[in-house]
Amino acid sequence: MRLLIGLIFLTIFFHSSVSQSGLTDDMKETENQLAASNKQINQFFRRFNGEEDENGKRFYSSDKKYREASLRKKYLPALFDSETSQIDAATASEFLKQITDKKNPEFLDFHNDDWLAEVNTEFIYKGKNISGLLYMRLQQQGQGYEWIIEDVAFDQFQNLFDKDTSATKKFMHPLSHELDFMTMRKAFKDNNHIEQFTARNYSPDFLTVFIYEMNQGNMKFKTIKNVKFHFFSIDGWYFSLANFNRPGYNSGWLISSLVQLQSDSHKQQLKNYIYNKN
Repeated sequence: MRLLIGLIFLTIFFHSSVSQSGLTDDMKETENQLAASNKQINQFFRRFNGEEDENGKRFYSSDKKYREASLRKKYLPALFDSETSQIDAATASEFLKQITDKKNPEFLDFHNDDWLAEVNTEFIYKGKNISGLLYMRLQQQGQGYEWIIEDVAFDQFQNLFDKDTSATKKFMHPLSHELDFMTMRKAFKDNNHIEQFTARNYSPDFLTVFIYEMNQGNMKFKTIKNVKFHFFSIDGWYFSLANFNRPGYNSGWLISSLVQLQSDSHKQQLKNYIYNKN
């Protein structure tokens, strides 16, 4: 009987030890994955600049490895989404070659660079759930910085404006001034789109509409669905940053798209697309 009890005890102890050993290995692997993940935007900046290795070890200007070219060449490829993005390998290679050039390396500056946050939100607008984009930028404030709303994009706001640009659009007669602009009576009567009588280059200011509706209580914030970032910081390039919440080493904030800019007009076209201005 004692022998049987002893065998049972040894069996339980053996399986327990194996389980504990396996759990430890899993925990170690998870810890390594978490260390490799870009958990914060600031961390992405540091790793892009060569100020931190993939294990989270910080480097300062007094350290030998601080912004070291070989360090950046080794870890920069890990900052790309390698599982779902369609970034061309040759394009990525050209980008990495430029920013790690020995004579003229390029780095990201958190406070002064041309970059912005695109915040995908949900609001309650006049009793209905709607989605919209808020474009955020950093602005210097006193001795520090703050995030400010630079622009917004809501379909509901865009539908408020329907300017006719055709040759047959409504207009005020060029001699209206001789009639003390009495033609306004006819122009404004039963007209829900007074934008017909604005300049050819008139563009509605949706940020002002957003602020007005919020201040009037017609809009109430509900939640944030996701966030992405757009960078025009590197000369001749655009890239976006998205958060990939998944297991493995290729996770966290990663470069999700990369475009080589052909000209200043190409850059402006891309910005217009991002801001829904097309």
